[in-house]
Amino acid sequence: MIEAMRDIGYSFDSAVADIIDNSIAAGAKNIDLRYGWEADQPWMAVIDDGCGMVRAELLEAMRPGSKDPRLERAAHDLGRFGLGLKTASFSQCRELTVLTRGAAEFNGMRWDLDRVSETNRWEITEIHPTGLSDLPCGLPSNGNGTLVLWRKIDRLELAGMGEIGHETFNELMFAVRQHLARVFHRFLAGELGLKRIRIAINGADVEPFDPFAELNIATQKFPLEVVRFRDSEVKVQAFVLPHHSKVSAKEYERLAGPEGYLRNQGFYIYRNRRLIIWGSWFRLARQEELTKLARVRIDIPNNTDHHWGIDVRKARAHPPLIVKNRLRQVIEQIRSGAKRPYTQRGRVIVESDASPVWIRKMHNDRIEYVINDEHPLLAELINDLQVGDRQRLKQMIRMFGQTFPAAAFFSDYSNTPKQIESEHPDMDVMLTLAKMLVQANPDLDRTGLASVLASMEPFSRYPDQIGVITKRATAN
Repeated sequence: MIEAMRDIGYSFDSAVADIIDNSIAAGAKNIDLRYGWEADQPWMAVIDDGCGMVRAELLEAMRPGSKDPRLERAAHDLGRFGLGLKTASFSQCRELTVLTRGAAEFNGMRWDLDRVSETNRWEITEIHPTGLSDLPCGLPSNGNGTLVLWRKIDRLELAGMGEIGHETFNELMFAVRQHLARVFHRFLAGELGLKRIRIAINGADVEPFDPFAELNIATQKFPLEVVRFRDSEVKVQAFVLPHHSKVSAKEYERLAGPEGYLRNQGFYIYRNRRLIIWGSWFRLARQEELTKLARVRIDIPNNTDHHWGIDVRKARAHPPLIVKNRLRQVIEQIRSGAKRPYTQRGRVIVESDASPVWIRKMHNDRIEYVINDEHPLLAELINDLQVGDRQRLKQMIRMFGQTFPAAAFFSDYSNTPKQIESEHPDMDVMLTLAKMLVQANPDLDRTGLASVLASMEPFSRYPDQIGVITKRATAN
């Protein structure tokens, strides 16, 4: 049974987060993760300054299934099944050591799965203060707190791999840092009613990662929705992240997260302000390119776990029917708001009346993007040509439109939009086009030219530059 408990499905970073849940529940303000190597085997420890445990509490904490998940828990408790310490640890290592100091009393106990396998008995080893010399780290000498140490970390299969193993473990711990920065970002940043905590990995603090960019002035913030469920409240608030034109390339990439914008759109479920699942619309909507900036925060209490289907790993959840029906009513508003940065982007003059260079056509169930041969600049050129040349140019324009590399453009724009869209116009090109208009319309004065330029692309995309262009284009 204890071997079967190892395969519940934890990833390394989710297992570490489960250990930190216990530290937070114990009132810790400082949590230090340390990791290293001994005898060519990796080890990792979580050390906190929480309330610690006396012997009876530690013994109970080491027992699998120490709490009935049906019992009511403290409002701030992040656990449920009484399994997290054991299942999270066993999923990664074969030796779990816990040292704790509570009420000025030191206690230590160890699960060694190799010993359990040999003896076929549920036996733990008690550790006394005199038996700590072989440990790679320990508790601080003063104050209460708890240390959880993983040794014999066999699931990573890094033993005996030398430098490659060391590099792999360092990369894994970097992924742990990113995971903790997101899962516990509200604890790391602190907020109303939630005291700030510190988490560090080998001495370097973990900085919070807010997936909603709530403090950015370009973020769209929807009103808070409160859904009554049973005797509890479910709080729903939607955010639309800034368009890439509103933030720096570095900030845009950071907000995407490791998996990218497309994967990270959707609902973010927080249980007692601890993130448990993200990046899903729960089949209420599809993940689309136009909604990739939409993220919805949902806060739930810990007394409705079984209604949400929360599992041991805190990595799965599904909204109850009543809540789901309410989400259906607000999701269209959320999605339309998420599309706005792409379809409008704050340029009223551009999108509504301006003559576009490209136009979108629909043929039954088929969509086509073509070059607009009625664009004023292009129309002027076509009308100046002989009939034969006019037809050849139109055919070439049609060929250019039909060979547009849509797949490559979609991939690039989805992943690196900053590298595609220039924030500054090519002034030489713009000036040449403006002069062409003046030559074709000699009676056009500066005011008239400015009005014409504002009504067509590409000039309408850069309204702040129209004055400079008209002045230079009409200068004698």
